[in-house]
Amino acid sequence: MSTPDTAQRSLDHWSEAGRSGMEAFYALATEDYRQLVLAADWPTLLGQRAHDGWSLLDVACGSGKFPTALARHADLSRLPPVAYDLLDPSAFSVAEARSVLVDPFVARHDLVTTLQDLPEEYAGYDVVWATHALYALPPDELDTAARRLVAALVPGGLGVVAQATSGSHYLRFYDAFRAGVQDATPYTTAEGVRDALAGAGADVREQRVTYRTGTADRVVVEGFLQRCAFDDSLSLEEMEAAPVLGDYLASCRDTEGTYTFSHEAALLWF
Repeated sequence: MSTPDTAQRSLDHWSEAGRSGMEAFYALATEDYRQLVLAADWPTLLGQRAHDGWSLLDVACGSGKFPTALARHADLSRLPPVAYDLLDPSAFSVAEARSVLVDPFVARHDLVTTLQDLPEEYAGYDVVWATHALYALPPDELDTAARRLVAALVPGGLGVVAQATSGSHYLRFYDAFRAGVQDATPYTTAEGVRDALAGAGADVREQRVTYRTGTADRVVVEGFLQRCAFDDSLSLEEMEAAPVLGDYLASCRDTEGTYTFSHEAALLWF
């Protein structure tokens, strides 16, 4: 049986109908963004680019978890207001992210589009970032997206992509899901994004961040994993019984039933 492409299933889940699944996912995944904040001196990095009239592009902004984590875990009080453009193919996501922005982030343009289709006039940004945002980007469109990402940044600006590596939970889980449950377009890896950025002419510096998330609450685990697969039709029991995927999940579960997921994210600075 044919199944929708990964990018389309992702888009379908970023909607009001998918809100409960989104909230279940973030019961664990909020830690992804806290770790990104802790991994760098963001007040200094942003302060080096800040000036009157500066601007920022948030690529595949999702529900705004990264700027929310920055506001919570970093002191940005000395930064001047920044014009914050929100880009996402989901109008729902753009609205969600806009609703949570706080100083110094001031929402400006709502760009309901993919990165690869972003009009050329949107350029000259002082900061461009994509944080755990590019997994569903089709592999055959990655080079185009990387060129557009690099072109959007003003010379001397700050660009950063945060993406899980091929050895991290998100990629290992989805590969097992694809092998044991249903075929689909693979997730984009940090390694692939790094190479595409370099191919687009960016000078890329890579920083690795490792951490773990987990819980013994099976309801939380089920909601988290359903979102990892963009498939809320599978119960946790069905995932545990599936070929390939079941073996991967068993490797994440201890004898008492607690799940622990190992993450490795690459911060790609350019």
